[in-house]
Amino acid sequence: MKILCTNDDGYMAEGLRVLAEAARTLGEVNVVAPDREQSATSHSLTIHRPIRARRSADGVYVVDGTPTDCVIMAVNELLASTPDFCLSGVNHGSNMGEDVLYSGTVAAAMEATVIGVPSAAISYTGDEFETLDHWGPLLEGLLRQILGQDTFPPHTLLNVNLPAVAPEGVRGVRITSLGRRRYADAITRILDPRGREHFWIGGGISAWNGGREADFRAVQEGFISVTPLHLDLTSYELMEEIRGWNLAL
Repeated sequence: MKILCTNDDGYMAEGLRVLAEAARTLGEVNVVAPDREQSATSHSLTIHRPIRARRSADGVYVVDGTPTDCVIMAVNELLASTPDFCLSGVNHGSNMGEDVLYSGTVAAAMEATVIGVPSAAISYTGDEFETLDHWGPLLEGLLRQILGQDTFPPHTLLNVNLPAVAPEGVRGVRITSLGRRRYADAITRILDPRGREHFWIGGGISAWNGGREADFRAVQEGFISVTPLHLDLTSYELMEEIRGWNLAL
């Protein structure tokens, strides 16, 4: 099996190294990753300047673009053949609820799915990223089950979140839905040394809500959350209702 590994934290991230090592027990691995952190770049493409790629001393393809750029470059230019599976992560931080709309990690897996390569995005919900190497054996076992399926749902990627516990403390795997999260005070107004106003977006206080099967509940209770995400965002149950509006020109 040929496996593409990528991320949005940059090619030197600990999570990417751990993911690639676990994947190498299952097949031939190529790593194509951004040259710097690209968190929250979502599904953006670099279209207003050239993209450059180089090979690092340890064989990683380093791209000066977004995670989506990395997948497109890997499949169309850098690799000798199309990978059988794409793994994105392990992201340094959670990707649950609305995070999947902003996440470069999820976007990379989504781009692979668009191209026709089965994929999974994997994130760690804790903040002690230096301990990610302890997740190697558990991650290998989980990937072996996912990549070992005879068929993979079309037009679908898996969004996996690892709980902020020691690997030996994981209680199991739950199949989940996306939760909902609202941020408060997510914009900070600051004056620079010359008294000019500017703003920082991000941070703030977040509050989760969602049903019993929500992703955030699973990781809070020590389970690995696996959420299937479908490319088709159509709300089919609302189509007839919207038709009833009799929109016309």
